[in-house]
Amino acid sequence: MEQARIGVFVCHCGVNIGAYVDVPQVVEYVKGLPNVVHAERNLFTCSEEGISAIKKAIPEYSLNRVIVASCTPRTHERLFRAACEEAGLNKYLFEFVNIRDQCSWVHMREPGKATEKAKELIKMGVAKARLLQPLEEIEIPVIPSCLVMGGGVVGISAALNLAEQGFEVHLVEKEGELGGTLLDIYKLFPTNEQASKLIGALIQKVKDHSKIKTHLSTKVKDASGFIGNFDATLDEDGKESKLKVGTIIVATGAEELKPLGQYGYGKFPNVITQLELEQRMKKEGFDGQNVVMINCVGARVPERTYCSRFCCMTAVKNATLIKESNPTSKVWLLHRDLMAYGVEFENYYRKSMEQGVRFIRYELEKLPRVIGNGKAEKVKVWHQLRGREVELSVDIVVLTTPLIPRADNEEISKMLKVPLSEQGFFLEAHLKLMPVEFATDGIYLCGSARWPTDIAEGVSQAYAAAAKAAIPMRRGYVKPEAITALVDEDKCSGCGTCEPVCPFKAIELQARDGKKVSHISEAVCKGCGTCGAACPAGAIIMNHFRDVEILAQIEALFSKSN
Repeated sequence: MEQARIGVFVCHCGVNIGAYVDVPQVVEYVKGLPNVVHAERNLFTCSEEGISAIKKAIPEYSLNRVIVASCTPRTHERLFRAACEEAGLNKYLFEFVNIRDQCSWVHMREPGKATEKAKELIKMGVAKARLLQPLEEIEIPVIPSCLVMGGGVVGISAALNLAEQGFEVHLVEKEGELGGTLLDIYKLFPTNEQASKLIGALIQKVKDHSKIKTHLSTKVKDASGFIGNFDATLDEDGKESKLKVGTIIVATGAEELKPLGQYGYGKFPNVITQLELEQRMKKEGFDGQNVVMINCVGARVPERTYCSRFCCMTAVKNATLIKESNPTSKVWLLHRDLMAYGVEFENYYRKSMEQGVRFIRYELEKLPRVIGNGKAEKVKVWHQLRGREVELSVDIVVLTTPLIPRADNEEISKMLKVPLSEQGFFLEAHLKLMPVEFATDGIYLCGSARWPTDIAEGVSQAYAAAAKAAIPMRRGYVKPEAITALVDEDKCSGCGTCEPVCPFKAIELQARDGKKVSHISEAVCKGCGTCGAACPAGAIIMNHFRDVEILAQIEALFSKSN
């Protein structure tokens, strides 16, 4: 093994590190560590100037190992690895040392100790870097076909986007027709366009497109495999069929909360939800004279703390439509706060006030009360501005409720091995960096399956998910990370302990020379290390995190010398 020549780049990260860690002192210390032939500091190592410094130093100092001591590998490791590759160095000969999240941020009040800790962390990184080995990534062919789960406006938009790019799409909808919730919507805000025109045109495009195969009244019963090669089992009215796809998009949407027991809903026939109001307006129009809408029913409360965001605008839209159809009607909108984000929504809100919609703010501690006998007759609410309770006569009470996760989200989560948030929606890999991707490669996310969203945002997310799914299908192959587990078959006893603990189902027992041994699929393995920790025989090796590398870090930590 060639002698290690290590270059260390210590980042100030502006004031995130530099304000608490004495970076110049750390760099001088690092220069004295064994095998370190170059060390420098940068204001922002992730900047163009910092990246150029890395690429310039590799040939100049004949570096065969690179360490960056800065923020977090979660956001910047790919960037620094790519810089190493561009300079001709295998990207797995790069080591990341986190001296921001794990040092400066947690020791802001102890700059002296933070500096010493940064030195120790880098010393440990150097000890590991000496033993790093170059790794090679395998190529996995990708089937140029996508499974889109959900036939609402978001799923349809994703399917059409991919189909227009020439990819085969299987669009699966569990109901008997495409369109989802939009089929029940009357008009869209802020344009007041008929929802049926929008969804009708999109459905017709799907029917006319030769690249889209639609599966109605169908559920995805099972899905297995990995990016580029997923096997899906469909259940269509009890009849099973199988298909192979390269990518999957989850666009299953969400559903409206039915607030049974609140404000007389389920008891009084004239207490309905906004979606039920939309259905009524679409089918038979609306002629109510006294209308009270109550926002935040079942939302922003202890059992459901989140805000659906566009509920307010749905209420404002419907209130405005009622006033437009019957200018003499009295429409009151009771709210805790109004979420009218964006110029268009703010203008729409102001227009509703000009048309006579009246807004009353209530508090969680003083909820409105619906009073009636056989039907809702009055609503009493504490008027903050007047400082007293007011009584409103009603012909109809409309409850604005949030979107909630679909009941089958947990089933889909387990099937696809993708996570759910604490609220029950699907959880993206990273809110800012990977907003339409799961941690599981090849599976993407968009629309209200991810979080309550309006139509415009949902369609934008659909295009983003389609764009992400198109990348591996267009390329024709993917290269998964080489940081995977490897089985030493001579040590493996075939006990099978590793197989059930693997969260990605990447391990299976296979016959070898008359005995069973564990086999790990490189295409599926994510290098989490669970199997390596569980193996009683120590037969599983973790590439890039071998025992010898980890032990070298521990020994360096307790070593008194450089």
